[in-house]
Amino acid sequence: MLAIYYTVKPSGTNEIVINKSRFIAHVKRVTTETEAQEFIQSIKKEHWNATHNCSAYMIGEKDEIQKANDDGEPSGTAGVPMLEVLKKRQLKDTCVVVTRYFGGIKLGAGGLIRAYGSAVTEGINATGVVERKLMQVISVRVDYTWLGKVENELRQSSYMIKDIEYEENVSLSAYVPVDKVQAFSNWITNMTNGQGHLEKKEETYLETDVTLKKE
Repeated sequence: MLAIYYTVKPSGTNEIVINKSRFIAHVKRVTTETEAQEFIQSIKKEHWNATHNCSAYMIGEKDEIQKANDDGEPSGTAGVPMLEVLKKRQLKDTCVVVTRYFGGIKLGAGGLIRAYGSAVTEGINATGVVERKLMQVISVRVDYTWLGKVENELRQSSYMIKDIEYEENVSLSAYVPVDKVQAFSNWITNMTNGQGHLEKKEETYLETDVTLKKE
């Protein structure tokens, strides 16, 4: 599992008009090629009367799966520039479909490349990008006499509290970046004079919004 990566929010759409042609970008987070193909087919079905439904997607921890489809546009003028935007943004597990309704004015190869690239860029900006960071959930079990200090220190730190369970002892679970587990353990041990019992729980991703620079 990657320690950190970027992807889009679950889904979004955005439309731009260039020389009377409508370019509608459909953006979706996908984790398999099957999901990507199903999404592409759903857009083609929805916009069956469009001039083109061009697509691109990039999937996998190492971007193992990369596909681009011009859907009838001149070769290399749609799918490839769409895929290049995903690469430039370093977006994993992302599928984009750009629906074009021809407006009567030909754009030429260069114009098409810019148009499809811009449609994807604006579509991503409208949908939003997130940073996904792998976290180790760690439970800290302490006697109630330590609750105030440990909870206060956690809330003032960069670590996020997941939950607090009040039983015979109190257990505070926190999200800890996978590369900070040892530092967190040392910090808790020193804070509680060795009275805190630490236990690793599940690993999970936390998402935070990324502010994008419009291009």
